[in-house]
Parts: sequence; C-alpha cells; structure tokens
Amino acid sequence: MKAKKKKISDELRPEYDFDYSKAVRGKYHKRLMSEEANVVMLEPDIAKVFTDSEAVNKALRSLLDLTKTTERLTKRST
Repeated sequence: MKAKKKKISDELRPEYDFDYSKAVRGKYHKRLMSEEANVVMLEPDIAKVFTDSEAVNKALRSLLDLTKTTERLTKRST
C-alpha cells in the first residue's frame, strides 16, 4: 500500500512576502555575546510565575542566599 501524500498548501497571505535572500543568520549573536546575555527557555508552568528576568533573578538570588546560610548547618565537623 502506498501512503497518501498530503498536499502542502501555502497558508501565508499574499501580503506576507518574505525575501529570505536578505536574511542574516545569527544577526544578533555578536551583540548578545558582548552583553554577556544568557538565553534560557522556561517551561510554560514556570513562565506563568516568573514573567520577566527580574523575577527569575530575584528567585535565584534568594535560593543562593538560602544555600549559603544552610551550608554551615550541613557541614560535618572534622
């Protein structure tokens, strides 16, 4: 049996005329690296809670502070 091939239709409207010959790969890569920016993808449930980078940074700093304060409690004496 042959598998039926689906006809792929062009769903873009005529007014969306993209000229990919002018596209530049990695256009913003150098700028992001010079700014030392890190891009991290959040899962959807996490993104609902942390709506911007400031909220994420605040939560991570709180977690780091917590680990520093509890580190002395978990160290064994030698």
